Amino acid sequence: MLRALILSPALALAVAAPAHAASPVEMKIDLVERAETDVVSLHGGSAADNVGDLATFTNPIYDAANQVKLGHDQGYCVRLVVGKTMECHWTLFLEKGQISVDGPVYDGADSTLAVTGGTGLYAAVHGEVKIHPRDAKASGYDFHYRVW
Repeated sequence: MLRALILSPALALAVAAPAHAASPVEMKIDLVERAETDVVSLHGGSAADNVGDLATFTNPIYDAANQVKLGHDQGYCVRLVVGKTMECHWTLFLEKGQISVDGPVYDGADSTLAVTGGTGLYAAVHGEVKIHPRDAKASGYDFHYRVW
């Protein structure tokens, strides 16, 4: 049963046994997003950063060591508080399925977003993803998915 949850040797995936029989199996998926295509595609005003700005992206996703490409993500973020937060939605595409995410992303700080569903191996998942910017320029993020 647990073998079906392992995606590939390259994927940093750990499976925790349930605390009791009624508990779902938790999957931990640690990844790196390289923010190569992030662009503000619609400005909500004349400043560099405005309420209503729309950022779009389609970025490659790598294993936790940032070595092996495992898939990509795509999505968008809308600026809600200038210089502080954007509300984001994206889909993570991996070999065995997709995971959808929604929630706030804080400028220059760690963020926790909701996992709202998935397809394939992830068809019934819910949970959260914690993201951490890898540098001050947000050129990449550590993603820590915890789904069950």
